[in-house]
Amino acid sequence: MEKFILALDEGTTSCRAVVFDQRCKMLAVQQKEFKQYYPKPGWVEHNAEEIFQTQLETLKGAIQKSGVQPEQIAALGITNQRETLVMWDKKTGEPVCPAIVWQCRRTAQIADDLIVQGYGEKIRAATGLIPDAYFTGTKIKWLLENIPGLRARCESGEVLAGTIDSWLVWKMSGGKAHVTDFTNASRTMLFNIHTLQWDDNLLHILNIPKNILPKVMDSSCVYAMTDKKVCGFEVPIASAIGDQQSALFGQGCFKAGEAKNTYGTGCFLLMNTGSKAVLSKNKLLTTIAIGLDGKVEYALEGSIFMGGAVVKWLRDELNIISASKECDALASTVPDSNGAILVPAFTGLGAPYWDPYARGILVGLTRGTNKAHICRAALDAIAFQVTDSLKCMEDDSGMKITSLKVDGGASASNILMQIQADYLNAKVIRPQNIETTVTGAAFLAGLAVGFWKSKDEILSFWQADREFVPAMKDEQRQKIFANWRKAVVRAEKWDSGE
Repeated sequence: MEKFILALDEGTTSCRAVVFDQRCKMLAVQQKEFKQYYPKPGWVEHNAEEIFQTQLETLKGAIQKSGVQPEQIAALGITNQRETLVMWDKKTGEPVCPAIVWQCRRTAQIADDLIVQGYGEKIRAATGLIPDAYFTGTKIKWLLENIPGLRARCESGEVLAGTIDSWLVWKMSGGKAHVTDFTNASRTMLFNIHTLQWDDNLLHILNIPKNILPKVMDSSCVYAMTDKKVCGFEVPIASAIGDQQSALFGQGCFKAGEAKNTYGTGCFLLMNTGSKAVLSKNKLLTTIAIGLDGKVEYALEGSIFMGGAVVKWLRDELNIISASKECDALASTVPDSNGAILVPAFTGLGAPYWDPYARGILVGLTRGTNKAHICRAALDAIAFQVTDSLKCMEDDSGMKITSLKVDGGASASNILMQIQADYLNAKVIRPQNIETTVTGAAFLAGLAVGFWKSKDEILSFWQADREFVPAMKDEQRQKIFANWRKAVVRAEKWDSGE
């Protein structure tokens, strides 16, 4: 009987399910968006039960669309939006509160206080992370302090906490497994990436009970079987990995020095540093790239909060465009932004600035600025942020990056990829399959059950679609970047009260 892999991609705005065959060809894709909640300025929430039901619907839809029988599924893999926190009742399986999304800034004060109290370097040394509202630990602390009775329920073992992978595995296994993988654990600000354990010191500092946290396992192994009553069939749940690390694996960046950028809601640039955890001098994050065969590999990461979401802002809030592809069309009608610079710090600035109080600004406008220039400025802004992080990566690692592999929805934009190559002064390589995030989860699930035999076999499936070669003169590049950095300075600490 021919076998297949089912991979789930639980993102920030939608859930997807994809069926892959032995040659890594996508037979069927089912996708559905879910609702975003913004109860207060800077707050972002999800309904965890809605996420699960949406993911379940896409899972069943993809199998039906593919024509594959459930018994032909060799394994199921999961990749997920990282840092987003779910807390749920162990007995009923019901969330005890809305999920706090990675973009949410409500815990910025908690992160600030940790730095003021002198814990910044201790946290960085243990976790590779810089104290920030972005990470899961601050979100758990906030909920424990703001929901009456929650701490007591946690301490008595009634409530569990985890990132989205933990939530999905727990729900789909019928409550049989409370687990996470090394990559997701490394994003919580509670996990020691050197000892590979939940860090008792950090749990004490944040006053978080350890018993609510999941067991940490490899990114590629069988965690549990799906529950037939929940999913309609039993298959091994055989991978869980944070979305950006999954894309790094799906791009075949298996060697130290290889890098990729995913253009999703945000932009996430990762460089594999192999068995060495490189501590950044430039405020980049040190994170776990993968847990495989009982070993971990590390990566440097530049996390950018606003990537493709900048184009959605043009569409949904400014109504300059009615569809994302119109941004490319308009931007292509002008040679540049006519001096306009957009700093899309709508939820603060991520790497390498880490300023939760920065706010978006659009500067350099003249009477001749039109919507085509603003569309071009939006694409420039995405490329500027990626370039900032990549230059820091080169400095930290001592390795010059001559090419960057790209993926994610916005990587389909030829104009954005050319702008990126020009600003990086390096080749940008787009694969034929830009859905590398979900592909990485499929690969890892397949490896866990012997569906694919090795990383070499996986690498044989990777094919380039197009290479973008830099065509900008150094003088022009330097001038543009000087203006970008001037604009960033004006956006920083805007909402800090200073």
